[in-house]
Amino acid sequence: MTRPARWRASRRRALPPRPAPEPVQPRRRDCLAGAAALAAGLSLPARAAGEPGLYRRGNDADPETLDPHKSSTVAEAHILRDLYEGLLTYDNRGAIIPGAAESWSVSEDGLTYTFRLRADGAWSNGDPVTAQDFVFSLRRILAPATAAKYAEVLYPLRGAAAVNRGERPPEELGVAAPDPRTLVITLEGPTPYLLELLTHQTSIPVHPPSVEAHGDGFTRPGRLISNGPYILAGLVPNDRITLERNPRFHDAARVAIPRVAFIPTPDLASAVRRFAAGEVDSLADLPGDQMAALKARFGDQVVLGPALGVAALAVNTRKAPFSDARVRRALSLAIDREFLADAVWGSTMAPAYALCPPGLDHYGTPPETTGREALPIDNEAEALRLLAEAGFGPKGRPLSVEYRFNTTDNNRNTAVAIAEMWRGLGIETRFVYTDAKTHFAYLRDGGDFDVARISWIADYADPQNFLFLLVTGNDGMNAGHYANPAYDALLREAAAERDLARRADLLARAEAILMHDLPWIPLLHYRSKALIAPRLHGYCPNLRNAAPTRFLRLDA
Repeated sequence: MTRPARWRASRRRALPPRPAPEPVQPRRRDCLAGAAALAAGLSLPARAAGEPGLYRRGNDADPETLDPHKSSTVAEAHILRDLYEGLLTYDNRGAIIPGAAESWSVSEDGLTYTFRLRADGAWSNGDPVTAQDFVFSLRRILAPATAAKYAEVLYPLRGAAAVNRGERPPEELGVAAPDPRTLVITLEGPTPYLLELLTHQTSIPVHPPSVEAHGDGFTRPGRLISNGPYILAGLVPNDRITLERNPRFHDAARVAIPRVAFIPTPDLASAVRRFAAGEVDSLADLPGDQMAALKARFGDQVVLGPALGVAALAVNTRKAPFSDARVRRALSLAIDREFLADAVWGSTMAPAYALCPPGLDHYGTPPETTGREALPIDNEAEALRLLAEAGFGPKGRPLSVEYRFNTTDNNRNTAVAIAEMWRGLGIETRFVYTDAKTHFAYLRDGGDFDVARISWIADYADPQNFLFLLVTGNDGMNAGHYANPAYDALLREAAAERDLARRADLLARAEAILMHDLPWIPLLHYRSKALIAPRLHGYCPNLRNAAPTRFLRLDA
């Protein structure tokens, strides 16, 4: 599958560096007809026996939790988006639309947002959705006892950081409910992405009586009370999570699909076979090295789109020798990202030399780490020099690296390719791999590692949503415990800056520090890739990777 590292290092680039792929415009799935596909000689999924009206939705992984305040993965976000509704939400084109709030206003200084909740908002047990439910929920996720790994994303709220650290009581959080239908959120500083942030699972409300009655057990079938278009009907670990249409949802009459089963599909080759057999109606990821064959076989059912995400290698900066920035830069220089994007991922990813992907709001061109402009052979020579300075290589001891990753075909192939590239520097690589739930929980809980696959899909299209990951003390996300006071200071200054151009400059200076220190080694920027059966309609690829089931339709 991979070519020898020496071949890659010695080849020359005949063309200038390739820019990131142009975004793919969303299109309607209604345009693909089964008859047209058959006429073109393409494969259609077989009609497998199953319940009428059941949408079998392939999902990246089995969720670790269905508690919105303890969740942290995209696989969980897809399910939670169907179960719950925040103040605002996404439609199937990634546009922000009203959710539990029907309207809102912003103060002149941009620090106070007032939301008016809809009168017909209800929990699945019939209780009304009130502003106090949001106050309870926002206080809960920021309470130290909740131990929410994602709490820092809500630090723009006034007092949130101090509440989360236990320095101030939850009652001092900048959120209030003057009456049952009015919610007021006050901010520490200007936050241009706040509305988008409120679509995120961290801002989802939970049903206070259920949490108080059942504690962490409120997420079990029969106990979970939700306010979204679906309710939890069943949960079988590693098999499926089944949701049913919520008759008390305010827009239930327009929710076309009565039942949806989220089916974990970490083995992508097996998932494609299940799709071809008609056992699943959509897949949210595909084996990148098979894209040409998949397009030939399934044609228009292969849907590529834009995305805001990065795949990287997190490095344990508190562990020698990876605490040495020269070692981290050497590891980065040896990686042929163009080869990974083209040969391993079938051009469904773009080479990444920066943490932030192109296309973010309120930002310019992200600053990059070194390596894009030089020839591979020159990058290898510089990497060898850095390793020698750090005491490794032909005249020193060999460098040994433990590479951890969550198991999918694409991730495995990427790991093998990178290990082959590092072998050209005399680096010995051993693999440790687990399912996604175990892998990310291990990193979030402070497990030991050398380098580990990490990925991040933006919660909102702003550079802050990538750069906050590596702030000192953000241990839930900053698995390698990177700490740089200058970097932290720039993030703090940017958070208080109201001028968007000045803010963008501060964030770019901060990212430049990251690209020098490389606590995360960026590998690839994402594009979405999916398989969509002809019987499923309404799917539109978008930058937010949002496809709520409530906006989809399914043929009988």
